[in-house]
Amino acid sequence: MTHEITCENLFRLDGMNILITGASSGLGWACAIACANAGASLILSGRNIERLNKLQKLLKGENHIVAAADLTLEEDLKRLVDECPKLHGIIHSAGIQGVAPIRLIQKSFIQSVFDTNFFSPILLTQRLLLKRRFKSEASILFISSIAAKAGKVGVGAYSGSKAAIIGTMKPLALEVAKHGIRVNALCPGIVDTPIFQNVGIDDAVKASYPLGLGMPDDIGYASVFFLSEASKYITGTAFSIDGGVPMV
Repeated sequence: MTHEITCENLFRLDGMNILITGASSGLGWACAIACANAGASLILSGRNIERLNKLQKLLKGENHIVAAADLTLEEDLKRLVDECPKLHGIIHSAGIQGVAPIRLIQKSFIQSVFDTNFFSPILLTQRLLLKRRFKSEASILFISSIAAKAGKVGVGAYSGSKAAIIGTMKPLALEVAKHGIRVNALCPGIVDTPIFQNVGIDDAVKASYPLGLGMPDDIGYASVFFLSEASKYITGTAFSIDGGVPMV
């Protein structure tokens, strides 16, 4: 960046191209709105093109692109990389929950969770790096989970996939630091999204969050920080954003 940094522009994303996966719902949707409000031009990726088109119409600004893709498919992965402009940042928000106790788990189930939550974001990043799609000083942001640090009963595959993201993120941050590229991960606690609304959240779980359950906007605002120049000296960090819930 060559412009003078001031308090007014430190947290802005003006002139930045940001790719957001999983933008058609939940945290990806919230991150898209927050980034657009901060001035970014977005490449919106996800499986549901109707919802992506709806989101595009809601966003502030006019330079947003819809790029529907299932990133577990090689052809979609390749096409998305080929279509991407030079990126100032990416938010890897695509993911699935995957709930099953370990004693009943099947290899195919583990594979499906890891394909979406781990292999897709890592391989997408790898392809973008090989194609030189990241600008110098770009920011790569993974959405992990506090489940990677303190798992609960029934989410072994999910916790494992999110922990693998953190384990891979840290070496990646060292590898790309020479290019000025930063790599971090957000680790949200339970956020009030449609996924959790559908399954219901126990009152005891809600009470365990000192600041209450998170809202999608909370993750969106944090994503803007990690994409902006305000976080230019932060890399290799797994940042918990969980309302102070105890990790036990």
